[in-house]
Amino acid sequence: MYSLSTHDNVVRTVRFGSMTMFDAAPTVTIVDDDISIRESLEPMLRLAGWKVLSFESANALLERGAPRGPGCLLLDISLPDLNGLDLQEQLAAERPDLPIIFLTGYGDVPMTVRAMKAGAAEFLTKPFDHDVLIAAVERAIERSRGLIAAQEQLRTIQERYDTLSKREREVMHLIVAGLLNKQVGGELNISEITVKAHRGRLMEKMKAASFADLVKMSERLGLETTSRR
Repeated sequence: MYSLSTHDNVVRTVRFGSMTMFDAAPTVTIVDDDISIRESLEPMLRLAGWKVLSFESANALLERGAPRGPGCLLLDISLPDLNGLDLQEQLAAERPDLPIIFLTGYGDVPMTVRAMKAGAAEFLTKPFDHDVLIAAVERAIERSRGLIAAQEQLRTIQERYDTLSKREREVMHLIVAGLLNKQVGGELNISEITVKAHRGRLMEKMKAASFADLVKMSERLGLETTSRR
């Protein structure tokens, strides 16, 4: 059985300056109060090449915190303290990049529907087939990698946007709304030449290869793109 006291030695510290979370080795986290389940899953998952962390309760996981980086959570529905569905709700906001595969000895339709609506990756009933479980974990980890990559991309775009001056942001909002340089000048009461200068600088700061690229970035940032007219 995995010793909780060794968690800190297993979880890799991720620093964006040297390695991104996307590059970290995947970790499969198990939360199940049945020790026989944990002991059977751990060697199976390690043999598949993943790091493994085990917890006997939801509170134990919350106290330790789910590891950062790509991975997934194998979560039992029925737990002695906080049940799996309630834990899913708690993790949803802070760890949207952590797919959850629910494990249960029994399941009903309402339970499954609630889990899936909340974003569960899979819902497996015990006893589960080895190949089915491994395939589900592989899919969940790939999903996790994609979510982390998207988060890092958004963070990078936001950092670039934060370097823009107030005027550059105003120009950006208007041009992505479809206004021509002359129209932007009219909106901001500045010359068309000045608009072109701001446009060139903001394109450079945003590292936008094209206007279409800039529009996609604004969409990712959720910027308001309507004209002030």
